[in-house]
Amino acid sequence: MSLGKFLAGVAIGGAIGAIAGILLAPKSGEETRQMLADSAKDMARRADETAKQIQSKADDALSELQKKGDEIKDKLQDFIAKQKNKGEGAGAEA
Repeated sequence: MSLGKFLAGVAIGGAIGAIAGILLAPKSGEETRQMLADSAKDMARRADETAKQIQSKADDALSELQKKGDEIKDKLQDFIAKQKNKGEGAGAEA
């Protein structure tokens, strides 16, 4: 299971639990509305944190992928240059 799916599951589970707890608690309407507002703010904060974590991991993965791509490109260019030099050397000997 990916970290992103796990964190999304935690956020959704927490939201469902918070909403169920608020709606089933014996409170006045005003207190319940305030609790709902607070829970909504908390869920938004958690979602933002989760999104930032996922974005950071995606950025890290992309950076690593670009680094590997550059390494492969450099090796390929070196290989092509060596092959070209070998071909020029063989042509000069003939």
